[in-house]
Amino acid sequence: MKKQILTTVFASIAMAGMVAQTSSVPRLVVGITIDQLRSDYLHAFMPLYGEGGFRLLLEKGQVFSNVQYQHTPIDRASAIATIATGTVPYNHGIIAEEWMHRSELHTNFCVDDRQYKGVGTSDCSSPKNLLVSTIGDELKAATKGKALVYSVAPYREAAVLAAGHAADWAMWIDNQSGKWAGTTYYGQEPSWFRYVQSSGVSNRIASLTWKPTNESTGSYNYYLTTTQKPFSHGFTGDSRYRIFKTSGLVNEEVTKAARYCLENGNAGIDEVTDYLSICYYAGDFKGVAATTTELQDTYKRLDDELSTLLNKIDQLVGLDKTLIFLTSTGYDDIDNSEDFAKYRIPTGEFNINRCSTLLNMYLCAMFGNGQYVESYYGNQVYLNHKLLEQKQLKLAEVLEHCEDFLFQFSGVRDVFTAHRITQGAWTPGISSIRNGFNPKCSGDIIIEVSPGWNLVNEDRGTKKIQRDSFFEFPLIFFGYNIKAEQAATPVTTDCIAPTVAHHIRIRAPNACSSAPLFQKGI
Repeated sequence: MKKQILTTVFASIAMAGMVAQTSSVPRLVVGITIDQLRSDYLHAFMPLYGEGGFRLLLEKGQVFSNVQYQHTPIDRASAIATIATGTVPYNHGIIAEEWMHRSELHTNFCVDDRQYKGVGTSDCSSPKNLLVSTIGDELKAATKGKALVYSVAPYREAAVLAAGHAADWAMWIDNQSGKWAGTTYYGQEPSWFRYVQSSGVSNRIASLTWKPTNESTGSYNYYLTTTQKPFSHGFTGDSRYRIFKTSGLVNEEVTKAARYCLENGNAGIDEVTDYLSICYYAGDFKGVAATTTELQDTYKRLDDELSTLLNKIDQLVGLDKTLIFLTSTGYDDIDNSEDFAKYRIPTGEFNINRCSTLLNMYLCAMFGNGQYVESYYGNQVYLNHKLLEQKQLKLAEVLEHCEDFLFQFSGVRDVFTAHRITQGAWTPGISSIRNGFNPKCSGDIIIEVSPGWNLVNEDRGTKKIQRDSFFEFPLIFFGYNIKAEQAATPVTTDCIAPTVAHHIRIRAPNACSSAPLFQKGI
């Protein structure tokens, strides 16, 4: 009898241990994406940082220093969609912030959706163009809707795409009003969101001035140039909120909103894992390359905000109960101010408008009169499929003629047709082009402009320098069950979603085929 009792006791203890082990998951996952974050800048400005932000993450986290995206081109929208879904634009559908709407012949912003009204904004938004599930979606499904999923970002596309389809709320700073905004797609706004709106930057923009945080900012010169100067930037005019969102001050507003979401949104308070996505900014100011001093101050302020955020998470949930990952959207060099010709560096301008006109004239000479080039956007050309059908022309044959013609233009390094991409004809670099292509929204022709040349669109008044330069950015896992480790092994951003899914014991997003990243001994 005594032996039977002992056996029962031991069995109960073993069962309790198994229950404790199987139910052990983070209470909260916080995904931090920093737009334009670069490893070289991150480390160059290290003397400016405190102990609780970047230093803490780099010293106590699992740090991957060699991280890349598998698609090109990369922008904020395609990058964040890739992080959230664990796959490339060919599968998730977000090839860029904007693309040409083929049937309506106008540009389509990636999260526009007239079906759902804006909350605190005139912009109507939803994730309808995101074709697959996200980390947050799978967490919602796995917990039968019990998990809370929130997203906070300065930018509409970042907030909505990171939130996914099943989130409880996504919020961003509206470009017109400066208020925190949302969309009715996610239902009724939370009661605490109204306080976030009332305390936003719109009430203070006239009195805000961006100045260096302290005298140390600007003392550490990363560039070859030795020019250092103080700065003072105010925010006025119709574009004041857009400009504000490219300044070092915007991250403080993001942290305030994220903290209030944590304090009042009930995330991380029970055993059901919740998810919070946060987007910060570490890029250029006013859409042009910032001087050394502004950039240093942006990183210094960002470090302060990370420290504040981590302290708040520790107070409310506990860092040991929270899984945090931090990465970048990659770096998009938008500085067009350099005069390469002055230094005899090969350069020039490739005009997509003129190219499209000449291409249409060429096709008319080949196949008879008609508007063969339906539209163009960025470096992509869209052909008139209905006209080709009427003339009983094979698309593959027409594209082959287009490819031969476009190769003759100065400044064209390569031409990728939809047929060449989808049929898998391999040449160096086509893999990343294919990953960034989606048959539903990409053009029929993608023109790769030579490095150093400017891609010009006269209709839109845009000019963008082409670069193939590689910029390093990190991926850091920190918190729950994460041991300090430095990993130089190359990894890709599509590994983030399955790694998070592994830690919280749910399925990876439904288009994700990458394996999770494991630590030694775990």
